[in-house]
Amino acid sequence: MMTKGNLLRAMAILCMGVAVSCKKSDVKTPEPPVDPPVGGGNTKQTPTTNRVELTNDSIFLYAQQVYYWNTTLPGYDAYEPRKYTSGSTNLDKYENNLFNLIKASNSPEYVSGSNSIKYSYIDDTDDNNVLSVLPARKSAVELSGIGNDIGLRAVSYIINDARAYLLFIVQVYDGSPADKAGLRRGDVIEKINGASVGANYDAEAALRAPLGSASVTIQGSNYADRKAFTKNLVKQTYKSSAVDTSAVLNVGGKKIGYLSFARFSELSASGSSSASSSDVNLDPAFAKFAAEGITDLVVDLRYNGGGYVETAKYMVNLIAPSTVKTTDVMFTEYFNQTMQKGQATILKNQPLLDRNGKLQYIEGRIATYFDIPYSETNPQNIARFEKKGPLTGVKNVTFIVAAGTASASELVINSLRPYVNVKIVGEKTYGKPIGFFPITIEKKYDVYFSLFETKNALGQGGYYGGMQPDAGYADEFDDPRYQFGDVRENYLSLALKTLGVQTAATTASTGQTLVSPKTMSLKGGGTVSVKTFTAGRIKPVRTGTDFVGMVATPKLK
Repeated sequence: MMTKGNLLRAMAILCMGVAVSCKKSDVKTPEPPVDPPVGGGNTKQTPTTNRVELTNDSIFLYAQQVYYWNTTLPGYDAYEPRKYTSGSTNLDKYENNLFNLIKASNSPEYVSGSNSIKYSYIDDTDDNNVLSVLPARKSAVELSGIGNDIGLRAVSYIINDARAYLLFIVQVYDGSPADKAGLRRGDVIEKINGASVGANYDAEAALRAPLGSASVTIQGSNYADRKAFTKNLVKQTYKSSAVDTSAVLNVGGKKIGYLSFARFSELSASGSSSASSSDVNLDPAFAKFAAEGITDLVVDLRYNGGGYVETAKYMVNLIAPSTVKTTDVMFTEYFNQTMQKGQATILKNQPLLDRNGKLQYIEGRIATYFDIPYSETNPQNIARFEKKGPLTGVKNVTFIVAAGTASASELVINSLRPYVNVKIVGEKTYGKPIGFFPITIEKKYDVYFSLFETKNALGQGGYYGGMQPDAGYADEFDDPRYQFGDVRENYLSLALKTLGVQTAATTASTGQTLVSPKTMSLKGGGTVSVKTFTAGRIKPVRTGTDFVGMVATPKLK
C-alpha cells in the first residue's frame, strides 16, 4: 500500500504505509557497514571479506534494529547468521537466513510447521520483472499496472476422492493476451498444449506448468454455455486496469454499487494529498455510483493481495461518508521502540529518495531513513481523512474476501469500520496488519522486514490470523461459473443478502433470480455439491502464488 514514488530501487509490490507507492530506481545504495549488534554476545562476529558472510551479517544486524518484533530475536552468537550457506544461489542462502531468523523470533509471521514466512521476504532487484513470473506470493501484474505474462488466473476445483478436477479460469487480466483472445471467467481448460488435464490434480502438475511459460495453447469450453475454444497465447507486456468490474445493481428495490478490484495499483495522478490526486480507473466508477444515488456498496477484494497504501487511502476517501472530518483518524502506524526512540542508527546507511528516485539532502548531506520520524504520535505516521469524490451517502459496505485478501485490502476494511456499517462475506482473509519498506543490501537485494503495524481510529488491528467473515456469511465456495457482478455468483449473492436483498429476489435489470448455488453439473453427466466441502466434493485448490504485502514510503520531517 503506497504513494506514487521511487523508494530505494524499490517497489512494484503489494503493501501498506501512510504514504505509499514505489518503483525501481537506478540509484545505487552505499554498502552498509557491519554495525555492532544491539544486544547479546557477538564474539563470533569476526572480521571477514566473504561477500555471503557480510550480507548474512547485515540481514541479522538490520533485523535487530528495525524488525517489528526485534526484542524477541536471539543474539548474534546464539543465532550465527554466517552458517546459512546452503543453496544454489546467494539469494537462496539469504532467504534461508531470513526464514530461520524470523522462525527464531517466534513472531506472528511464522506459523509452526510452515516452510515459509507470512510477511518478510527478499527481492533480487536485478530481476527486471519479478512480479510477472509468479514466484511464491507474487502477483502477475505489477503495481504500476504492467503485466508480462499470458494474463489469466487458473484454479483447480477438486471434484471427487480420486482428485479429478475442473481447471477454471477465474480471472482474466484486463488488456492481457488472454483478454484479447476473448477468454473469460467461467472458461474451463481441458487441454494444455494438446495434453488433457482434469483426471488427477496431483499427477498433472507438469501438464499445468506451461500456463506459466512464454507461450501455450489451451483448449476447453465455457462452463455456462459450453462454447468450445482453442487459444494460442503468447506472453507479452501489457497495461492492465485494477478494476475488474464496476456496476450499479438494481436488486430488491435497491441500487447497490458493485466494484471488483484486483490490486491497489498506483494512482494515475498522485498529488500531495487525496484532494489533489486522481485515478482514471476508480474515479469513473465512483462518479457513476454517485450519479445513481447508491447508499449501499459491495467491494469485491477476493483476489486482491494488497498494493499501494496511497491507493488504499484514496479508496477509503472515495467511500467515506461526507460526515468525516479532516481531523478524523483513518489509521496509525506503529514501529518498534528502537525506531520510535531514534536508536535505529543502522538506517543511516539507507538513502531516502524522492518521488523521482533522486537523492534528497538535509543541510548539505544525503538524507537517509534515519531522518524519518517513526514515533506513533508524529503526524506523519497518522493517516487522516481527506474526503474525495462525489459519493457522499454510503451507509453500508460489504466486502467480499478470500484467503488471499491481504494488506492494503484489509487496511481499507479496518479503516472504514469506525465510520460506516461494514460486513464481510467469503473466507477468512490472509491476515496482514504489518507493513514495510525495503532495506537495500549489496546494491542488489531489497530486504522487506516486517516494520510497522497499523490500527484504525478505535485502536483496532492485530488481525494476524485473518479477518473473519460475519456470522452466517463464512463460505469457502468461490463460484467460478459466473462473471464478476453476476448476481447469481455465490459470494455476490451472499453480499447482497447482508444488504437486505433476499436470495429469492429477481433483478429488474437482468431478470436473474438470486438463488444460492447448490450443485455443479459435470461435463459428461452427473453433479457435485458446491456448498459442502468434505472429501469428494468440489473445492478450489489455492496455490498461494500471489504476493501479499504492504510497502511504505516514508517522508522527511
